[in-house]
Amino acid sequence: MTTGVPTSPSTARPRRSRLRRYLPLGIAVWLVLEIWLLTQVAGAAGGPTVFLLLVAGFAAGSVVIKRAGRRAFQNLNEALQRGGSPTRGGGNGLMMLGGLLLMIPGLISDAAGLLLLLPPVQKGVSRFAERTLDRSLRKAAPGTLGDAFQQVRIHRPDGKVVQGEVIRQDTSREPGEQWPPLTR
Repeated sequence: MTTGVPTSPSTARPRRSRLRRYLPLGIAVWLVLEIWLLTQVAGAAGGPTVFLLLVAGFAAGSVVIKRAGRRAFQNLNEALQRGGSPTRGGGNGLMMLGGLLLMIPGLISDAAGLLLLLPPVQKGVSRFAERTLDRSLRKAAPGTLGDAFQQVRIHRPDGKVVQGEVIRQDTSREPGEQWPPLTR
């Protein structure tokens, strides 16, 4: 029985991205390296020294997360009192990530967490993340985010999609005046 809905010519599964394919392998390699490094340091310096390093990393990470969270909350309160939006960036998110990496048991994650606490590294990572996000958003689909939400609203609850275009004929408004949204 056909429903009139066109089906795709190939029923093959879509290709998985590289990140989804290699992320589990990367996590497994990271865990093995962490355990290996901990055993090497424990063999050289002793078990209590490694335990103290891990406890110190956890304590330092919790202090960093608390401090970055307090700073982010303070920036938000100040911005709301001014009546504007909070300043962009500030490095609070990367500081929290650095604190989280410090809290995770392991010496490699501690080193990465300490690196993320350095301002030049934070600036470089944030620039890289912004460029990557901007590139992926430009590649994703043409149009603005508002267009994407408009297209989502076009889908009906019964699964049917209404194709069409809205054309307004009212010319009583001034040329620069904004129109109300169509979804009222």
